[in-house]
Order: sequence, then structure tokens, then C-alpha cells
Amino acid sequence: MNDRITKTTSETRTKGKTDFERLRGMRDEDIDYSDVPKLDEAFWKTVKLTMPEPKDRLTIRLDHDVVEWLKKHGRGYQTRINAILRSYMRAQSDAHR
Repeated sequence: MNDRITKTTSETRTKGKTDFERLRGMRDEDIDYSDVPKLDEAFWKTVKLTMPEPKDRLTIRLDHDVVEWLKKHGRGYQTRINAILRSYMRAQSDAHR
């Protein structure tokens, strides 16, 4: 497995939370696949491919303190912005029914 991960890929990904050093040292027998379904014929008959919703790129002006608050809670602040806006959108939709 060590030869499948390039140095560039390894260096790029070490910025995340994945412990690549530990993974590189693992043997195939050490990996727990118990939560992965068997990829047999029955699986392929029932599997459904779900594509992520497309994202629109736009520029939005937000108050600095709001952005800092969102960033303070870790990576994924844009995802949190989307979640907040979606929650607001659903609340407004429900209120107008």
C-alpha cells in the first residue's frame, strides 16, 4: 500500500485530520471492513447513485464578526453558512403554508 500514495499526495493531505503514518503502517488484515456492505450482485441491483447538489458561486458580503464566529467553530464555515440559510429558508417556507 505504501507505494500507492505519492509523496505529493501525502504531503497535501497531511493538513487534514487523517493519520497517514498509522495508515501506511497497517496491513490489509488490520483494516476493519465490518461496516462495508458486500459488493455482491444484490448490492449492485439496489445501489443508488446520489450526486451532490450543484453549488452556485457568488460573492456575498458578511459582517466580519459573523464570519469570524463561523470560522472559530472549525473547518467548514461555508457549509455552516449554507445550513443556516437552508434552515431559515425552510422556516420561512413553513410559515407561509
